[in-house]
Amino acid sequence: MILRHAKEVRAAHPDLAAGALHATGVDGTADVEARVAEYTSRALARLADDPESRFPEVLAWRRAFARTGLRPTQYRCASESLLRRLRKEGSLPRIHPVVDLCNAVSVAYAVPIAVLDVDRITGPLLEVRPARGDEEYTTFDGRTEHPAPGEVTYADSAGRAHARRWTNRQSGHSAVRDGTRRVLVVAEAMHEGGADTVARVLETLAKELGARRPVTPVTALLTDAAPEFTFGDAARVP
Repeated sequence: MILRHAKEVRAAHPDLAAGALHATGVDGTADVEARVAEYTSRALARLADDPESRFPEVLAWRRAFARTGLRPTQYRCASESLLRRLRKEGSLPRIHPVVDLCNAVSVAYAVPIAVLDVDRITGPLLEVRPARGDEEYTTFDGRTEHPAPGEVTYADSAGRAHARRWTNRQSGHSAVRDGTRRVLVVAEAMHEGGADTVARVLETLAKELGARRPVTPVTALLTDAAPEFTFGDAARVP
């Protein structure tokens, strides 16, 4: 399977930095509490000095959302939403060890990180692209929505949308669950120095996930020169 950003997306957002990680052998029993606490404590220390709305990583995504016609304070990128919740509540929700770890790393680095169940994606292509408007997006409560034409989404070869408003909201269809064994993790940044941040995020996640055998992570930075990440095989969608 191939992950890539469409040329239209890269042209409209030249500051985009992105990277991906594919991992097999994950399960829902790993104990990640200590590591989650470590990364969330880093975020809390930063939030003690400034609210997330002043972070350059967040401001860059707000500008990107504004360029797509979205109101940034109405629709927030995933990392801003998590940071906001962490600042107000002092903790993050617990969902699944892999998701919990990725959320904690997301707030530590202040960039959005998507985590998808690979076996719920139809290959051979998963593309971050403007929606046509006929793609099907499944909410977490099972409802079907259609992204607005032009809205950036993660679209697979079956026309299923795995995100709304790019980094705003993921799909319930490909959400990681107890039976998940293969995950695709995507980190994206828009701020100055974003490529270095994404590289550190991938290095961090590969180290953390790889320490939990038999998980085997593979990572790649997505650039104009190397815009595609090939991983796994065509998914087995139930």
